Amino acid sequence: MKVLILCGGRGLRMHELTRDMPKPLVPIAGKPMLWHIMKLYKHYGFDDFILLLGYRGDRIKEYFMDYPWKNHSFVLDTQNSRITLLEEAENWKITFLDTGLDTTTGDRIKKARDLVGNETFMATYGDGLADINLHKLLVFHREKGRIATVTGISKKSQYGTMTVRNGIADSFVEKESREGIINGGFFVFEPGVFDYLSAVEPNILEKHAMADLARDRQLAVYMHDGFWYACDTYYDVMTMNKMAEEGMDRWRVWK
Repeated sequence: MKVLILCGGRGLRMHELTRDMPKPLVPIAGKPMLWHIMKLYKHYGFDDFILLLGYRGDRIKEYFMDYPWKNHSFVLDTQNSRITLLEEAENWKITFLDTGLDTTTGDRIKKARDLVGNETFMATYGDGLADINLHKLLVFHREKGRIATVTGISKKSQYGTMTVRNGIADSFVEKESREGIINGGFFVFEPGVFDYLSAVEPNILEKHAMADLARDRQLAVYMHDGFWYACDTYYDVMTMNKMAEEGMDRWRVWK
């Protein structure tokens, strides 16, 4: 199952770090946020990633192209121009998809349609860390039988809120309420979601497609009551790094 990760935003609310660096590469405990997210998916057996690139996507490409030799001991055979790693590296398949500098979230996902094909797929943002059980998320999605499932978080926040009944969203309102069940990312989608992503252009996932899915009762909501944190500002990054230093990095469910 493919995992789409939205990596194209400019990260303006943490401009101290993102002047020359895409938001998903901002380091938490010495590794990019994106790395932590991918490790979570890999822990549950999902290792086929499509990174939806935009702002400074070249830096993300460079990070993963250089990742094996920068993060592992190795033997360099200069005569044959060959590197042999002395440690086991992550077995990831990564597709780097350039989706445009100012493309909206919905349109970024839509650009991956041919790569996804006619299959169920997962998606998430490149700046949210959680200890969510992705197997349980997928089971819930299949049980509800809807086109889309979003992870719901009970929280006071600036993020969009949902009204939920029996695990199905009745409505999705982006950034109008300060309290309720918010969009925590970590989606599961059926191919039918592309019809909703094509309904308007440009299509903002949170403003258009998800609102329409909720209207049609095609948006299931998997409630997660464990750890969840969205790194949206420089303060959030400092908070997450402090948590890691103090051994409170609950998102690290892998060994």
